[in-house]
Amino acid sequence: MATTTASYPATFTLGGDLTVNRLGYGAMRITGEGIWGPPQDHAESIRVLKRAVELGVDFIDTADSYGPNVSEELIAEALAPYQSGLVIATKGGLLRTGPNQWPVDASPKHLEEALHGSLERLKVKQIDLYQLHRIDPKVPAEDTFKFLQKAQQDGLVKHIGLSEVDVDQIKHAQQFFKVVSVQNMYSVDNRKWEPVLDYTREQNMAFIPWYPIAGGNKEALAALDGVAKKHGASTQQIALAWLLHHSPNILLIPGTSKVKHLEENMKTADIQLSADDMAALDKIKSA
Repeated sequence: MATTTASYPATFTLGGDLTVNRLGYGAMRITGEGIWGPPQDHAESIRVLKRAVELGVDFIDTADSYGPNVSEELIAEALAPYQSGLVIATKGGLLRTGPNQWPVDASPKHLEEALHGSLERLKVKQIDLYQLHRIDPKVPAEDTFKFLQKAQQDGLVKHIGLSEVDVDQIKHAQQFFKVVSVQNMYSVDNRKWEPVLDYTREQNMAFIPWYPIAGGNKEALAALDGVAKKHGASTQQIALAWLLHHSPNILLIPGTSKVKHLEENMKTADIQLSADDMAALDKIKSA
């Protein structure tokens, strides 16, 4: 007989002072095709953002590169002035040269332009969580970290996070500022960054998986489908539920451009996986 796991914590506190629901929203998909240009349905994108907050989302993740600029502008249009407790996280460090093109530029010059642009577009004086989209191999990491350190000292950003980094890179950044979040690719069938997840949990940092849905390998989909049928849920909902159960420091930011899909994603919070469910999913081999 299946036994139910202990209820996972519903919230996580970023940086010691920003408590948010662990099921948030990622605002990449509300832009045009290829994450380029305006959305096909502007009104629906606005509805998605408003509905997310209505459903209890208080952590929204975006970036200046989504559009570029479009995602941040839509967030401000839909939600500014922001209700108390709503945390908007954005990122900088990528250029956009066309649809699905993402050259890295984490130089202080580019980051300064990106940060000030984000502040203006989001209509805030301080960004709650500013995340470095990528460490730039063309730029000394110390130069990038010193810029972020100064931006925090100047009050332009409250907290700082990193994306697509290993443990050594996190430790290097910690010499310059407190790292409160790490955003790496991770899912039930892609656990390359498990050591980073372990480290962030030990350090009480948020771990924010991007591309959190199993990427199509047959073993993963079969296991997810088996658990989904038991719960009357979709495989996507189970993939998200596994993440919530897997580690208490995981913040989820599933993205969508449709209200219907948003509402389906948010129902994930109601799914309680049993110990048997978790065991079946834990056996999935990393891609």
